[in-house]
Amino acid sequence: MSQDGNPIEDQAMPLLDHLIELRKRLIWSIASFAVAFMVCYHFAGRIYLFLAAPLGEIMRQQGEQPHLIYTALYEAFFTYVRVAVFGAAFLSFPVIAIQAWIFIAPGLYRSEKRAFAPFLIATPILFFTGAALAYYFIFPIAWRFFLSFQTASGGEQGMHIELQAKVSEYLTLVMKLILAFGVSFELPVVLALLARVGIVNSRQLRKFRRYAVVIATVVAAVLAPPDVITQAGLAIALVILYEVSIAVARLVEPRSLPEDA
Repeated sequence: MSQDGNPIEDQAMPLLDHLIELRKRLIWSIASFAVAFMVCYHFAGRIYLFLAAPLGEIMRQQGEQPHLIYTALYEAFFTYVRVAVFGAAFLSFPVIAIQAWIFIAPGLYRSEKRAFAPFLIATPILFFTGAALAYYFIFPIAWRFFLSFQTASGGEQGMHIELQAKVSEYLTLVMKLILAFGVSFELPVVLALLARVGIVNSRQLRKFRRYAVVIATVVAAVLAPPDVITQAGLAIALVILYEVSIAVARLVEPRSLPEDA
């Protein structure tokens, strides 16, 4: 027990017991990922159709038959494997996070557990919120922009320009955007944790605001595809999240003690 009466709910364990416990948590994590992978691979076709639905809807609106192509015999197979891995990471994340918490929690004080619990809950919620924003808002706008460069046959130069998107390249782009928006939405969690342990505070974050806008623009330019719409969407989301982080940091940062304390 600590001097302030804040106990660590743990018993002394030798190193070997810690390693055995770590192995147990790793086995549970790997097993959950393997089961999720097999389930996702079974439904890989449906999952891919779900990811491709925004592109198909835009194509139908423009009077086209939705289609994607693959140019190598193995391309579709490995694309489905990547879909299964991507889906398994989503499905198994709660189990893996729980296993990590079970391994770490016994070494924490009660107050530390209460402090970290909200962040553990907020992490997957914010990630899925960012992924949903990319899927339901950014994808339709970006795909419509990219498809606008097609030209009908019989134009002025007699040249027909048509999109022939590959299944693997489309999946790469979708995964990149979903991960970019999902990870970006973890910004409030990261800054709030830093504020909670006293590394930064809300006053410092407010002073750093102008630089944060520049950094958000650079990050959006690196992570998002090379179109202004997607980059602007990610940059605006990052700036808004930074402002949210300032408000959250003000709530969770340690209060200054009186000088006579």
